[in-house]
Amino acid sequence: MKIGFLKSEVSPIMPHVIKELKKINLDVFFEEGIAEIANISDEELEQEGAKKLSKKEILSLCDILVYYKFNYEDIEYIKRESTIIGLCDPYINKDKIKLLLEKQLLVFSLELIPRISRAQNMDVLSSMATITGYKAVLIAAYHFNRIFPMLMTPAGNLLPAKVFVIGAGVAGLSAISTAKRLGAVVSAYDIRPAVKEQIESLGAKFVDFGLFGQETGYGYAKVMDEEFYKKQRELMKEYIKDIDIIITTASVLGARAPILITKDMVEVMKKGSIIVDLAIERGGNCEISKYNEIYDYNGVKIIALPNLPSSLPYHSSFLYSNNIKNFLKIIAKDGRLNLDLNDEIIRETILVNRGKINEKFN
Repeated sequence: MKIGFLKSEVSPIMPHVIKELKKINLDVFFEEGIAEIANISDEELEQEGAKKLSKKEILSLCDILVYYKFNYEDIEYIKRESTIIGLCDPYINKDKIKLLLEKQLLVFSLELIPRISRAQNMDVLSSMATITGYKAVLIAAYHFNRIFPMLMTPAGNLLPAKVFVIGAGVAGLSAISTAKRLGAVVSAYDIRPAVKEQIESLGAKFVDFGLFGQETGYGYAKVMDEEFYKKQRELMKEYIKDIDIIITTASVLGARAPILITKDMVEVMKKGSIIVDLAIERGGNCEISKYNEIYDYNGVKIIALPNLPSSLPYHSSFLYSNNIKNFLKIIAKDGRLNLDLNDEIIRETILVNRGKINEKFN
């Protein structure tokens, strides 16, 4: 069975996974220049046994197509009954999903991988969130007009930066640990009480506003009503007056990100403060964030850059290609597809199955 990997801002294939893919009897092809973003040449991939093709050849010849983010514009060029693997953003692209039906495609949307222990090594969202949380802190440090750690010098003592992380999922926890390593005083808040212990285990203070919500079966926060968010903002407004850097990571599966920082909240922050809005791809947690912009509002820099994993392409590609390899090991057996719908990972990750759409997206 032929598997083809398509070029993107994060490479879905790296040299170290190719031998593992060949062990499950997959003939591995890749688009020319696919891993150059990670400083990996085509020759390095070929040395491991993969073969280089043009994008047109891959779309027309391969049985399995692997993307970082699926390009819906490719559908007309993909051969019938192919299998697609990648991030398909099904909650945003509901209207486009129907386009997948005509060619009887089998589509695995990696956002849908269940968050169970057996699927941890395939969890693309967690891998990318780890990179995102780390990079968010570095971006904040770069734009901050002071240093992060406390320093005692002959010329005077420098106080540590105060960092507040909102949302303690994978990205939030990564941001917390990175800010701590840089010497900041870190606090964090999440509506899920279960994460309090995780926050404190990283050396951060858990901020208890007395407001807690619920989470879905797979660990995502559930959407709360506007009254809840209103109370949350009122309590948070007082707390952030003394904060130097806010990193917001709060998102809700299948819905717009909640507004956590309003314009009037930004106005009470100290001049020179930073907000890094990691939820900008879902509308943003800050009311006045501007997509893909860094701008100054009333002396506060608001940073809302999408797709941060692409800014660290080597390690993003390393993690993503491992996720893909591990996922392929359960859906491809001896060169054939394994569609055991009793397997929760396989069943839950299917977006389209030969003309039938996952009922969540009908």
